[in-house]
Order: sequence, then C-alpha cells, then structure tokens
Amino acid sequence: MIFSTLEHILTHISFSMVSVVITLQLITLLVNEIVGLYNSFEKGMIITFFCLTGLLITHWIYWKHFPLSDLYESLIFLSWSFYIIHMILYFKKQKNNLSAIIAPSAIFTQGFATSGLLTEMHQSAILVPALQSQWLMMHVSMMVLGYAALLCGSLLSIALLIITFQKDIQKDIIRIFDKRKHLLNESFFFGEIQYMNEKGNTLQSPLSVRNYYRSRLIEQLDHWGYCVISLGFIFLTIGILSGAVWANEAWGSYWNWDPKETWAFITWTIFAIYLHIRTNKNLQSADSAIVAFIGFLIIWICYFGVNLLGIGLHSYGSFTLTLNEIEERALRI
Repeated sequence: MIFSTLEHILTHISFSMVSVVITLQLITLLVNEIVGLYNSFEKGMIITFFCLTGLLITHWIYWKHFPLSDLYESLIFLSWSFYIIHMILYFKKQKNNLSAIIAPSAIFTQGFATSGLLTEMHQSAILVPALQSQWLMMHVSMMVLGYAALLCGSLLSIALLIITFQKDIQKDIIRIFDKRKHLLNESFFFGEIQYMNEKGNTLQSPLSVRNYYRSRLIEQLDHWGYCVISLGFIFLTIGILSGAVWANEAWGSYWNWDPKETWAFITWTIFAIYLHIRTNKNLQSADSAIVAFIGFLIIWICYFGVNLLGIGLHSYGSFTLTLNEIEERALRI
C-alpha cells in the first residue's frame, strides 16, 4: 500500500514537473537572453529525472517485475533513457544547442506516458508466462535504450539537415547578391563603387561570424549524432541477439519473422547503412543524416506499430490487449 501511494505521488509530481518544464522550454526557445530561466529549466529536468527514477524503482518493487511489461512502462523507461542522454550532453557542457534538441523528446514522451490516457489503461498484474523470464530485463531494456539513443542521434541529424538546408539557401542568396553587385559596378562611377564595396564589407563581416558559428554547430551535431547513434546501434544489436536467445527458450525458434522482429531488423539495417556511409569519406554528413531521418521514422513504426495493431507474438503491451483486459475485469466485477 505504501509503495502504491508513493508510486501515485511520484507520477503526479513528475507530470507536474513536466508541465512546468514544457512551459520553461517554450519560453527559453522564444527568449534566449534569460539565462536564469534556462538554469531553472535544467534544474527542472534534473528533478524530473530523479522523480522518474524513483517511480521506476517503486514500480519495480511494488509489482515485483522489471517495469517493461506493457506500453505504459516501456514509455516511462524510454523517457527515462532520454533524460539520461540529455544529462550526458548537459554535463559535457553542450548546454545551449544539443541538449535543447533532445529535451523535448524526454518531456513529451513522459507527458504522454503519465497522461490520463495510458495511466487509466495501465493495469499491472501478474506477468504472462512468456514474460516471466530473466531475459525480460536484458532484452527489453537493451531494445528501449537502443531506441532512445537512435532517436536522439537521429534528432541531431535532422537538426543538421535543417541547418545545412538553410545554409545552402543563404549561399544562393549571397550568390545572387554578388551578381547584382557586379552589374552595378559596371554602371556606376569609381567613387560610388568604392562606397558600395565598403558598405558590402561591413555587411559581410557579421555574416561571416554567423557562418563560422553555424559551421561549428554543424560539426558538433555531426559528431554527437554519430556517437549517440553508434551507442544506440550497439544496444539494439545486443537487444536483438538476446531476444533471439529468449525466443528460442520461449517459442522454440530463434527467429519467427514476427512483425516486431521484422521491423527491428529493418531498423538495424537502416542504421547499419548509416554507419557504413559514415566510413565513406567521399560522402557528406548530410547524406548520412538523410538515412538517420529515415531511421527515425522506422523506429516509431517499430515501436508503436505492434502496440497499435495488437498483432504478433510481441502484442503484450498493445492498446487493444490492454482495453480487452479492462473490459474483462469490468465484466467480472
């Protein structure tokens, strides 16, 4: 009873903190000059992380199984994984750029998990026999950690694509401006030409500084995106291999081409292509970022697809199954 009450308290505290953090995140995105507000945002993220950690531990102790048996628990763990990656970037002093890209993922994932929709559907009970195994912690935790790292790395790659696209547009505008300047130089006198050149130099100096910082940001996004995706790829590989061993123990076959298994293999293939592209020095960082963007979409299909459809051997945490369980319990009452 004590753990159940503590779990509800931590759930409400974490959801309240997420609401405050979302508000602070939106304000800091609109107003960059308020340093104290950004510090409050980071403190809110740290407090929410510890509340979420306490929630997972309390849930584990109360229900006597690792909290990864349904969609609600896996979303909480996914959000917790996002917070870990955010904290790593925060303590690596990547405060104002990289951590700001990953923070919304942790915030909105936890907000959705602790909202009324999933908490009402979530009814923890005794695990089905197939899930009563020590492989549950190994397989599912590695898969969710892999998803979290791959999603965060893909978000950094998507940000790289957006900045690169804006940079290309800016280059086209400068090229058009230079052509017009050349035409004007042929039509005006020398004094007017000298005046325009001095004016152009004063306009280009802040532009060059901006391009320098933008190039540095692109390098950081490329570097950290590659590091985080590489880490996620390792977790995903361990998760797939441990899942194959568990499947052989539970169902007598290492691979069954279940929808979840198939989409996990597609995800693994996409990010293997990403890592292969990164080894090719002739290709630009934007090429691998496009592959990471495709992988970002594939992960959400893999993660939510089976849960929405409720089909296959991995449908324990689906919406359909959970609603049916609630209806059966209501009929028993």
